[in-house]
Amino acid sequence: MKKKDTVTLIDNSTGKELELPILRPTEGIATIDVRALYRELGYFTYDPGFLSTASCRSAITYLDGANGILRYRGYPIEQLAEQSTFLEVCYLLYYGDLPDSKQLTTFKNDICHHTMLHEALKQFFIGFRRDAHPMGIMVGVVGALSSFFHDHEDVYDPKQRQKAAHRLIAKMPTIAAWSYRYAHGLPFMYPRNDLDYAGNFLHMMFALPTEEYTPPPLFVKALDLIMILHADHEQNASTSTVRLTGSSEANPFAAVSAGIASLWGPAHGGANEAVITMLLDIVNSDNDVQYYIDRAKDKNDRFRLMGFGHRIYKSYDPRAIIIRKTCHDILEQLEPGNRYQELFDTAMEIETIALQDDYFKSRNLYPNVDYYSGIILLAMGIPLNMFTVIFALSRTIGWISHWNEMMQDPESRIGRPRQLYSGEKPRNYVKLDSR
Repeated sequence: MKKKDTVTLIDNSTGKELELPILRPTEGIATIDVRALYRELGYFTYDPGFLSTASCRSAITYLDGANGILRYRGYPIEQLAEQSTFLEVCYLLYYGDLPDSKQLTTFKNDICHHTMLHEALKQFFIGFRRDAHPMGIMVGVVGALSSFFHDHEDVYDPKQRQKAAHRLIAKMPTIAAWSYRYAHGLPFMYPRNDLDYAGNFLHMMFALPTEEYTPPPLFVKALDLIMILHADHEQNASTSTVRLTGSSEANPFAAVSAGIASLWGPAHGGANEAVITMLLDIVNSDNDVQYYIDRAKDKNDRFRLMGFGHRIYKSYDPRAIIIRKTCHDILEQLEPGNRYQELFDTAMEIETIALQDDYFKSRNLYPNVDYYSGIILLAMGIPLNMFTVIFALSRTIGWISHWNEMMQDPESRIGRPRQLYSGEKPRNYVKLDSR
């Protein structure tokens, strides 16, 4: 008789035993199914940050931090970055397979069909303060889309989900670019469907009505690559937020708006901005790189090397390897002696020293994707406060793919985490004049 794939939990206080099934993934760490724990024994599990808890089944992204592996739907990120385009990756993440030429053409045409924003949304932008952070505008405008598209209210209808997904993918570059234009007092530029996805965004960011503008091909290629590398990353904070919000059957625009708000937190989406700030401080100081390396190793110094280490990756982030080469390519084609070259050279020097230092190696502190992406964005003319907006633009396809997957999952339930209560025991109300 085949032995059951289970673990046995023994409650020493009562002598009760409970067999819990072990769920085996396609790849990765086996997971204990604890759903019967409360029902049978009356216990919850305690896992702050859900670091040891699988909240769902997902077939979208596989991440192995120990070995530096990232795959979308089974395809290595290295292959997709080298051979694919962002819209092709969008199709892959949402539908599960790479498209053939006819499918990709149809998908591109459908995305182009939805790039415009309703004219009334212009007034929504104007309602913000001139100095509003672009991410605050993104949260508001994306959430407001639900008031313009009432045909997405049935979240269990696959056709309605698909239309909502296409609209979000299509409109996000327009919303992102207009948040920049509004903050700089520039006229809104409408989408151009003759341009590809990244080129259209750069056009809406930087074009002027008074003169011709052609997005530099190298910048278009670099932005497309950045978006591929940021398209999805498994159950991170913002993706989990989208899933949790969507689990209440909230409309997809509200769910993605919640994801944007989560991404806005500096512990999640602001890392590449922090890297640039750090590099600028180093370049503008009178101290050499070794001085900052020593500070990072000093436990009594609050200084940290930004862009090093990752919550998941315990080896080199595979995306960092890819993006470092692109950073090289862009800087080589800019004017000699450009100010970004000094930032890149400083970043390379820090990396070289740190990767040879036992302090960093023993702690698995390797450069992550944010270490070089900020230099690329800065060289393209994208300001620091737009970095997280680019992240949101890229991650929209991951969010909406996970939301779509969740709405099809028969095991999905409205999110309701439990707690370990540590407050006061029962006490009686005391009248105001007796306190």
